[in-house]
Amino acid sequence: MKKRTKNLILLIVIGQIILIAGFLALPTVVRAIPGRYRVALQERSPFLGSITEGVIKKVAPVATALPAPNQAASAPEIDISEAIGLAPTAVPTQTPTATAVPPKIVNEIETGTEVVPPTETPIPPTATAVPLPERVVLPGMGVVKQSFNNCGPANLTQVLNFWGYDITQEQVASYLKPNSEDRNVSAWQIADYVNEQTFGQYKAIARSAGTFDMVKRFVAAGYPVVIEKGYDLPTSGWYGHYLTVFGYDDALGEMYSQDSYLGPFDGSGRVDKYGEVDKYWQQFNYTFYVVYRPEQEGEVIALLGDVMSDDFTMWSRVAELALQEQMEDPNDANAWFNLGTAKTRLGALTGNKAYYQEGAAAYDVAFEMGLPPRMLWYQHEPYLAYLRTDRYNDVITLANATLEEQGGRNVEETYWYKGHALAALGDVYGARTAYIDALGVNENFYPAQTSLDWINSLGLLPLPEGTETATPTEEEAGTETGS
Repeated sequence: MKKRTKNLILLIVIGQIILIAGFLALPTVVRAIPGRYRVALQERSPFLGSITEGVIKKVAPVATALPAPNQAASAPEIDISEAIGLAPTAVPTQTPTATAVPPKIVNEIETGTEVVPPTETPIPPTATAVPLPERVVLPGMGVVKQSFNNCGPANLTQVLNFWGYDITQEQVASYLKPNSEDRNVSAWQIADYVNEQTFGQYKAIARSAGTFDMVKRFVAAGYPVVIEKGYDLPTSGWYGHYLTVFGYDDALGEMYSQDSYLGPFDGSGRVDKYGEVDKYWQQFNYTFYVVYRPEQEGEVIALLGDVMSDDFTMWSRVAELALQEQMEDPNDANAWFNLGTAKTRLGALTGNKAYYQEGAAAYDVAFEMGLPPRMLWYQHEPYLAYLRTDRYNDVITLANATLEEQGGRNVEETYWYKGHALAALGDVYGARTAYIDALGVNENFYPAQTSLDWINSLGLLPLPEGTETATPTEEEAGTETGS
């Protein structure tokens, strides 16, 4: 065979190898494309954007649901309480209700037992019996068109501007989302920002178990309310979103809000029927936040009512709501998920492991039924429930599933909780890397810094070059890291 022919064959073989390697690497490369670039292409050229998204869906399809945990347990090698920010707590006097997880879950699966009804607990009264106006629309509620993936800062900007605070979404985002690809800003982070970064001019409170009646009472009293809800987009699927509610009309059954993503952007506001909003608000445990001036705190507390007076009462109410919804529809995965969140929160408040066990069991049912793959971008309590029941491999499985998509790799809590699981399994190197990755997504996510300081303080591995935190001295070794 001639040398020229041999070289030609060799080139063809090399080309085929490169082509095959390219196809194998394509899904990974596609998943790594920053979301802002894809959005920018769709905005500037819808035609090219639709072609690009079509190719992406073919080579790197998004999972249709999160994996169901396998309930694999492992004995801890390191106490991760400080890393999580939860010091070990004595078992409290409060005990879990007997109605946490009915034995029958879906269509009489394998058990043949009856559903255990929830204990009949009266629904607490509303904050006040004063009749509400039939219609209220707050004047001066402007709208801020969000930049890429920026509904959290944009909605807060809308509300702060309403109260007369001159700030832009870019300024808010520079603290809440220093990484523009960060996929989530939780309501508690937003409230913390207002309480700590507005120099005492404004305060905020974030709560769950909200009701339309409560939202209407706030609006009637002059307070816009920001609710956290699910969002189904025809072309890209389910996401979490915020809406700023500034009006309602009982006669029409309509709620008026400013939508920083879909608009309209002429200030007129978005119109939704009560039932449609309730459906998606449920997916976030009816979570909301309110911004107010310090001198208005007494009125805000009165409007919140007794149910919101403390965290234990509030999360107990969330559990009651979830159980009621399960009775109405045993196949409601969101109700099961909300029950898991309520029980997990109660566990975090009390230190009672029974709550965590009930929460984990409820989450198991929700995952079996099927949840949106992006659910853990926004709500992270399943990680905590599984951590506290020693199911570290389940934490890692769920975290890895979330990290499969480019957006999921920009959720700092994913790395943070994965770090806890790795630490509990004795992988301190992996844990430290995960905490550093969390800070890489959001440098202001102080829980990850606390965890990184904690794992460095163990003295089990050398610190990387440039790390300021040092292994504690003998005198310091007896002092616990604050959470």
